[in-house]
Amino acid sequence: MSDFLRLLQRNRNYRYTWIGQVVSEIGDHYNNVAVFSLALANTGSGMVVTAIMLSRAVPAIFAGPIAGVALDRVDRRRLMLASDIVRGFVALAFIFAIPAKTTWLLYPLSALLMFASPFFTSGRASILPRIADDKELHTANSLTQTTQWTTLTIGSFLGGTSVLAFGYQWAFAFNALSFFVSALCISRLKSPQGDFRAQRPVELTENQVVRPWHEYSEGLRYLRSSPLILGIVLVAAGWASGGGAAQILFSLFGELVFHMGPAGIGYLWGAAGIGLLIGGAVAHTLGKRLTFRDYKWTVSICYVIHGGAYIVFSQMPTFGWAVVFLAISRSAVAVSSVLNFAQLLRHVSDEYRGRVFATMETVSWAVMMMSMAGAGVASQYYSPRTIGVVSGLLSSTTAFFWLWANLGGRLPEPAVAGVEPEEVEVHGDPTV
Repeated sequence: MSDFLRLLQRNRNYRYTWIGQVVSEIGDHYNNVAVFSLALANTGSGMVVTAIMLSRAVPAIFAGPIAGVALDRVDRRRLMLASDIVRGFVALAFIFAIPAKTTWLLYPLSALLMFASPFFTSGRASILPRIADDKELHTANSLTQTTQWTTLTIGSFLGGTSVLAFGYQWAFAFNALSFFVSALCISRLKSPQGDFRAQRPVELTENQVVRPWHEYSEGLRYLRSSPLILGIVLVAAGWASGGGAAQILFSLFGELVFHMGPAGIGYLWGAAGIGLLIGGAVAHTLGKRLTFRDYKWTVSICYVIHGGAYIVFSQMPTFGWAVVFLAISRSAVAVSSVLNFAQLLRHVSDEYRGRVFATMETVSWAVMMMSMAGAGVASQYYSPRTIGVVSGLLSSTTAFFWLWANLGGRLPEPAVAGVEPEEVEVHGDPTV
């Protein structure tokens, strides 16, 4: 905790980025709980929740390549600012979807919200090595992800309870306000270089400017050239094969299995957030001590624990024990996520950062979309508990893929990009 406080006290740029993250993400989770609860209240169908999730996933997939190229071309801060402003107005428009006869508005509004999202989320990841120096980078990464999961906890708990107390209008209004506050914070960022453009060894040619797809393909070739970076992207996709179904199951378990309404959905998301928060704290401590060899073994162990605990969660007869095992499952995911993200920040060149992070987000959303669609269809024929077992098993397969690659020597540590190895808090073993 002291590392986090020191970072916030001495790093102005990171402090503003962090404040913007806190308010916007709490609002996001308000929105999630409110939208899914509203959809189920108006229709009573799990397929509607699936359809809304898909309406969010599809635009995110198409936005990823566009966002990746744009973030590596223009000022990343300006794109993040535009994303916040657009999402603020879209979030406010959800108020018009509250009546049952306008439930259909949840689909296009969700699509617009998610299309704008990668420009901010991938942008934030891309500028992190710019606003945090070499010695701060590991701490900044840990705090960014831990904050993400803290806001999940707070936003979900508040979203579930406040919808019951104050109605859906307040949830959507708060979400909109949070984006505008985030935009104000991002507008305060200052770069020693004068802007937040990617550092390129050569300027864009006219051909690259008018043919952005070739620029994105160049990013994919860069990603494939590093087995470790490619492996991290693939394990994110492996998690999403079961993680997509889990997004649907939170709503189904809260409403249909435990019969607790919006509060039940909020409590489950909140429990997931608590688990992620615990895992993030553990990963911050581990990340400063693990060798590169240890890091690779830890990833496999985490995914085994994650999938197994999720299976147990899905079979628990009581709500109390269900949230305990859900928290354990998410703790394991958090440890792996922080450690993997630290490796990306350490090894991905600034020139390609936008495309790599956006591609990872796109691939994850694509797999999640298929997982969500499968869960939605399956919910018409099988119980949520059965689907939960399958979801846990799919996520666990990630561990075996990573273990196979690790034991086969297919995950060597790449060269450090832009920093000296001894200056980074996340230490690796160059002999592996």
